[in-house]
Amino acid sequence: MDPTTSQEPEKSTEAPNPRPSSTSTQPTKVQQPKPQALPNRNAPSAVLVSTRQRGNPILNHIKLVPWEYADIPADYVVGSTTCALFLSLKYHRLHPEYIYSRIRLLAGKYNLRILLVMVDIPNHEDSLKELSKTSIINNLTLILCWSAPEAAHYLELFKSSENAQPTAIRSQQAQSYQESLIEFVTVPRSINKSDAASLISNFGSLQAAVNAQPEQISMVPGWGEKKVRQWCGAVREGFRVEKAKRQTAPVRNPPPVTSAAARPPERQEEQGEEEAMLLAAQEASIREAERRDIESSEVPNSQRQEEEGVSEGIAAALAKLREKDGS
Repeated sequence: MDPTTSQEPEKSTEAPNPRPSSTSTQPTKVQQPKPQALPNRNAPSAVLVSTRQRGNPILNHIKLVPWEYADIPADYVVGSTTCALFLSLKYHRLHPEYIYSRIRLLAGKYNLRILLVMVDIPNHEDSLKELSKTSIINNLTLILCWSAPEAAHYLELFKSSENAQPTAIRSQQAQSYQESLIEFVTVPRSINKSDAASLISNFGSLQAAVNAQPEQISMVPGWGEKKVRQWCGAVREGFRVEKAKRQTAPVRNPPPVTSAAARPPERQEEQGEEEAMLLAAQEASIREAERRDIESSEVPNSQRQEEEGVSEGIAAALAKLREKDGS
């Protein structure tokens, strides 16, 4: 046996490595963001279609939004509080009671209730008049369409605008004096915002721009003859107040006008004078008749003839006035 194998191995004189600290070995913790709950949607993302609408050609044109069949009282549900009933005028003419039974099924389940009517008959005035009254009484919004793609487009618009804010269709209000000034200057059609800015920068104020002569305004860069003419016409034209004229239905056989208030203004004075003359002549004729009956026995023949002549003159005047009034 080799003596070298019995010798003990030499001990290492190196110091053992120190134990690594916990801070160096453990990785740093990453703070994960807290998950936030998404708002619950009360309405599904697809248009709900009633099983009654199977085979309706409208469904072939609904492509921008998904749709699915569901057991609903309305024909289409396009929002959490919006539904639609579909009606063909051709079907309504054959079954006029159908739409009223469908409206009763809705009850008060939806805030916005649409009556989507397909106009597919030539003489539709009477039917639409009846449906308009029905819509007003039952709180329905009447929408007319003339083809299946148009009806499908309405349903797609209502569904896509379900969560839209009202600011999308609200006009922007001016927030500063400069914006209000530019909005005022751009009222004429051909004047844009850059023209308004150059006008105000050249004259310094709106008052100076309004009082400026056309020759001075034409010197502003970008202002041609058309813009100068429209601007001067807009700021120099007087305000016109147009009273709404009340339209009345034409009368086939209008009755004769007898009251003074209903006569034309230029005829009122003439009619008043004629009526006064007629009344005075009638009173004079009555007094003459009474006087003639009382004093007939005492009056001589010559005076009686003279009075008869006067009464005949009054009668002639009355006849002449009557002829004038009748003409």
